[in-house]
Amino acid sequence: MNSAVKKIVYNNTNNMNKRLEVLKTYKIYIGGKFPRTESGRYYTPKNGNTPLGNSCLSSRKDFRNAVVAARDAFGGWSGATAYNRSQILYRIAEMLEGRKAQFMDELTKQGSTKVAAEKEVNESIDRIIYYAGWADKYTQLFSAVNPVATSHFNFTLPEPTGVVSIIAPEDTSLIGLISTIIPVIVSGNTCVVLASENKPLCAITFAEVINSSDVPGGVINILTGTRKELQSHMASHMDVNALLYSGNDKKEITALQKQAVENLKRVVVRDFSAIYDEKHNNPYYIEDFVEMKTTWHPIEKIGAAGSGY
Repeated sequence: MNSAVKKIVYNNTNNMNKRLEVLKTYKIYIGGKFPRTESGRYYTPKNGNTPLGNSCLSSRKDFRNAVVAARDAFGGWSGATAYNRSQILYRIAEMLEGRKAQFMDELTKQGSTKVAAEKEVNESIDRIIYYAGWADKYTQLFSAVNPVATSHFNFTLPEPTGVVSIIAPEDTSLIGLISTIIPVIVSGNTCVVLASENKPLCAITFAEVINSSDVPGGVINILTGTRKELQSHMASHMDVNALLYSGNDKKEITALQKQAVENLKRVVVRDFSAIYDEKHNNPYYIEDFVEMKTTWHPIEKIGAAGSGY
């Protein structure tokens, strides 16, 4: 066998021994299920030249389906006791703790160092636990008994605002997602989240955590895709009550605020550039997505004239 033939045989044998990696297909998460996008489209996020997986390129129809699921889930979730919501959030943290290795692996694939990945997962778990602790306490902080000139009791109490659309931070995969979702749902809201376009892996893996914990289907709905395609729908949809935008692009913020005007949708803008800062452990992030409702109740007169309780 001459040298040229030997080289061809060697190269062919080498190629046969190499296997193609089967990239994971990351579906979206709507109503407690994992459908593929109705558009049939997908994209392949990369770290440099390395493909990370196949992610759904969500459409307007996917977003509308997610809003329907979130609205259907709102009554049950907002009607749950604060203690129950607290326990469910704590359960999410427990499940995330048990899958730390998987999340760290995905974070390193997306460009994090091992140390940075471990920090991001640990901080995400701690942030969930922080807000879980506020579930049955924020009402006492933000409610009030108001002085009035008439013989009435006057109470102000926070109530969840409804369905919230969330545009998660673009430059983080897990901690940004957690920092936007958990303060929104702790008070009884439901949400539809657009994950980071370039770092979407942890978002759908987090959906798997949610699905295997006690979170009712539809409370958290997670989409992958592009801001360019979806954020205008997230701001203009008439059955969405509020929008959380993560970032500081002034043109995008102005456009979203204009689109939200038609149904007086609340728009909250947060800069998560310092994502690990303690300022993001903040009960006022809960208050941003509640409505203050005031109740009047007459003081019943009993006994002698002028006495009352």
